[in-house]
Amino acid sequence: MSDEAVRGFPAFGAGGRSARSWWGRAWVSAMEDTALDLRQLKKGRKYAAAGLVGPITVSPGRIAAAVDDVDGGPYRTELRLAELSEADWTRFLDRVASRAGHLAALLDRDMPHDLVAAADDAGVHLLPGIGDLDPECDCAGWELPCRHAAALSFQASWLLDADPFVLLLMRGKGEREIREELESRTAPRVDLVVEDRTPGELPDLAGFRPSGAPSIPAAPGVPAEAFALLAAHAATQARAMLAGEPWPGRRHDTVRLAAEFPAAASRLGEGAEFERAVAAWTHGGRAGLEVLDAPWTPPKVALAAARAALADVTDEEPVFDRNRCTAGEVQVRLDRRGRWHPYRREGGEWWPAGPPEADPGLLLG
Repeated sequence: MSDEAVRGFPAFGAGGRSARSWWGRAWVSAMEDTALDLRQLKKGRKYAAAGLVGPITVSPGRIAAAVDDVDGGPYRTELRLAELSEADWTRFLDRVASRAGHLAALLDRDMPHDLVAAADDAGVHLLPGIGDLDPECDCAGWELPCRHAAALSFQASWLLDADPFVLLLMRGKGEREIREELESRTAPRVDLVVEDRTPGELPDLAGFRPSGAPSIPAAPGVPAEAFALLAAHAATQARAMLAGEPWPGRRHDTVRLAAEFPAAASRLGEGAEFERAVAAWTHGGRAGLEVLDAPWTPPKVALAAARAALADVTDEEPVFDRNRCTAGEVQVRLDRRGRWHPYRREGGEWWPAGPPEADPGLLLG
């Protein structure tokens, strides 16, 4: 087992709290719903708050620690969770890589509800359900979970709050491996149809001028716009690398190219979902695509400011759902930079309708 597949965490020490993230609370619920004795849960919560759980080790299928007890110990305690199969991992990582918002959220150590829902739809269950957590302890108690396993489970939820990759490691893969697999799925690639040519034959570049307004010649089987697209693509990627900016994944890149080079859009993708993504990028760039793909939970102060801004500009009572606010046939979505993107309902779907504004009242007024 590689070092990357085993992670160690120092003891939390005294100071109790509850799980803050929705996935941390889901972990606790899976443990509580399985418990046969609620008294053991209450003791376990007290033990976790009192700092009786030692350093925690997480590895595929297992989380373990030594837990002290007022009556003795320490006791070797662990929780086991089944690892995902390779087929499950393939379906899950394919889903993450196919949605720019999911990819950005996960790499930012967030786990959106719809990412987990998408995984569930693919038959991949990330979060434990009733009976999925298997506690073990060398104490004399017969209850499952015992107070020591319960204490470890409560502190495990605190780890999950800070880093959902802890859950993914228990499911079988470490962060580095996941990042590498996602990178392999999202590496930039432009699929252009090029006719076969005799090996070694080069296009005639006699008319190409490297400065000013370049005239890019056609070549056998290669349309002129393909050269323009590839040249601009390489230049954009080079600028990002020089600036130290992360290069977007394949879907980001494909949508961006389609938005910036409409003549090549039909070669890059098709369908209403792709068209909506291109429209989102056209109006709002990368942030526009991210608010199309995945909702997120903004700070309460941002939502309070939006309510105040909308109070005098619409007769409709705005309905807020995370970063989305709907008033009749208009919707605005907040990106992580603090800008609101307008949407209009067309054919039962919400479509990007214009550039973003910092003041949502300008979009609903």
